[in-house]
Amino acid sequence: MLSIPAVLAACAAPGSSKAPADPYLWLEDVTGDRSLAWVRQRNAESAQVLAAGPEFPATRSRLLEIMNSTDKIPAIRRIGGHVYNLWRDDTHKRGLWRRTTLADYARTQPAWESVIDLDALGRAENENWVWGGATCLSGPTPAQQGRCMIALSRGGADAAVYREFDLPSRTFVAGGFALPEAKSQVEWIDRDTLFVGTDFGPGSKTESGYPRLVKEWKRGTPLASATTVLEADVKDVYTFAHVDSTPGFERRFIGRALDFYRTELFLRSDGRLVPIDKPVDALFWAHRQWAFLQPRSAYTVDGTT
Repeated sequence: MLSIPAVLAACAAPGSSKAPADPYLWLEDVTGDRSLAWVRQRNAESAQVLAAGPEFPATRSRLLEIMNSTDKIPAIRRIGGHVYNLWRDDTHKRGLWRRTTLADYARTQPAWESVIDLDALGRAENENWVWGGATCLSGPTPAQQGRCMIALSRGGADAAVYREFDLPSRTFVAGGFALPEAKSQVEWIDRDTLFVGTDFGPGSKTESGYPRLVKEWKRGTPLASATTVLEADVKDVYTFAHVDSTPGFERRFIGRALDFYRTELFLRSDGRLVPIDKPVDALFWAHRQWAFLQPRSAYTVDGTT
């Protein structure tokens, strides 16, 4: 194994002003045979060290027992008339997205209904799917509920594919909204419209590899025809959108992350972006008629800090 000084010495090209070549650039191919062989070798070296102690077998057994315990309290998310949970155990290693009613959840043994079995889906499609989350349509009426965009990543990568899913039938929507593998962000506006940030082609990503554009995408139209709502700088980290569907307080927020601690936020109103007057390092959120601000640095308003 090379030491850090040795690696730096090897990368340095004396008398050259050009940036040194990266000898590990081939590791960017995270699913390539050479990369995976390198990972397996490093894992074997680590396992040999970690498993050397006499306490390792007992510790491993105890942790597996905890991870596979059926007594874990399922973390839930309420969507419509059900609560949803992603459950992992020794049978469902990738996870089982399941649901039950709120009343049944309060019982000692809730009757869970399978919604998406990640392990079965991966086997059926010959993919190593990892759960990336569900972005679901939210509203007070059935017409404003029942659809989700499901994110599935290959092997847990940052990039994911998105597919539209129908909750009542527990099936993916044929011909529905779908995004190819990319570092994407989606948000429902209504049943037939999405805010989308994804890889739209050259120039559509920031230097960090995340979406630089927020677009509005209508059902039944090509992704390429989506309308640009916000365009960020290439040096920003990413763009984002949030829709507040609270009845009587519906709002659409669009923003750009300058870095991981500073954001600029806009309210989209009548097709215009109205800037939210806040310090870039302050956290902001809205609830009904209230706006909340959490400053991270000194904040002066009307002469008062």
